[in-house]
Amino acid sequence: MKRIAAVLRCAALLVGAPLLLEAAPAAVPPSQSGVDAPELARLGAFDVGYKTLRLVQPGQVNPLMPLAAGGFARQDRVLVVDLWYPAHIAGGAARVTYTATVPSEPPVVPVAFSVAGIAVADAPAQGTNHPLVVVSHGYRNATVAMSWLTENLASKGYVVAAIRHEDFPISDATYFSQVLLRRPLDIAFVARTLPPMLASEHLIDAALVALVGYSMGGYGALTAAGATLDPSASPAKLVPGGLLLPYARGGASIDAATVKGLRAVVAIAPWGGAQAAWGADGLRALHAPLLLISGDQDHTVNYGSGARAFFDEATGADRYLLTLEGCGHAIGLNPAPDEMRSKLWDQDWFEDPVWRKSRINAISAHFITAFLDRYVKGDETRAAFLDVPVVESNDGVWPASGPHSFDSYSPATGGITIWKGFQRNYASAMRMMHAGAAPQ
Repeated sequence: MKRIAAVLRCAALLVGAPLLLEAAPAAVPPSQSGVDAPELARLGAFDVGYKTLRLVQPGQVNPLMPLAAGGFARQDRVLVVDLWYPAHIAGGAARVTYTATVPSEPPVVPVAFSVAGIAVADAPAQGTNHPLVVVSHGYRNATVAMSWLTENLASKGYVVAAIRHEDFPISDATYFSQVLLRRPLDIAFVARTLPPMLASEHLIDAALVALVGYSMGGYGALTAAGATLDPSASPAKLVPGGLLLPYARGGASIDAATVKGLRAVVAIAPWGGAQAAWGADGLRALHAPLLLISGDQDHTVNYGSGARAFFDEATGADRYLLTLEGCGHAIGLNPAPDEMRSKLWDQDWFEDPVWRKSRINAISAHFITAFLDRYVKGDETRAAFLDVPVVESNDGVWPASGPHSFDSYSPATGGITIWKGFQRNYASAMRMMHAGAAPQ
């Protein structure tokens, strides 16, 4: 198989830490949508700043280091967090270029690539009391691979903290136990640590926190948001020494893996369904409003047992499921950089076989913006973008009569049932389902 240990593959972009260069290339930054993008995908009113923070969680158990006398070694867990935030930028300031590497087909060495950004390093922040969005990437991804979203949200008045999880190589299943253990713990730690740190500078409102996770980050985000892991399921069994059990359902330390008071959670192609990570009951414990985004041809994490099942099982949450029909797993990353387009192996990390990636990113940015604005910022005008007039976008109609121009955005009123914010001929192959939280 192309990927070793395919069950572990989570649309992983193997990268090193993003680096910062002085000049941006001429390429269009992924956070900047095209003319065919739905209405809310466009950039917001703020400039964007970028900086990195270093957080240390002391004395964390390492499942990869068993001790001869029994038990496991403990080490400080160092997490670098990339921070995008609303900023004020003077004219002529140099925008960032992010760089990273992705492994090519063995034995070829990793290939380096770059991503153009709109952010300016260490730019002065603008505004106060912004919501905080914590982002968790896929297994061996990097924050730079999701700049389509992180920069886009920052331009709309969100402070976005994306965690560099520093996962171990995906080619060796031995390391997967650490990912299973650490992903929800990393997210919960960052989501608890940053609010008092940033709130002291009045940059964020500590009461307005949301999570976004892609693939393995989706597993982590759902767990950190309150979905309880099944202690008898395979993820718990894959972590040696029962180290995951204290954070699973009924465990004494479950609060350490949970973020209290979340306003919303977004899970993009989340991992864990095929492995029954939460069992039949665990997702019922999730109460924060939930947006699931998935392709129904996702053969990496399996749509049927993944996002589609999660929508049915998370009955305690007001929830949405956006399905991209005919789309696969690679929906959470930027479009493939030029350096990644000469070999199919390299391009496959970034691109879907059917869907255009810039289109996927724009649709996702549109709905994530509507969802976070509604449930985090409390903007109820965004409900019309989420509560679509027809479940299947292909069933929408737009009568020929009327004053609307060809590229007008649908108002979803007056007999027009094309989804609100989409253009007349650009609302195809999508399905949106919604269910309210069941009475407690």
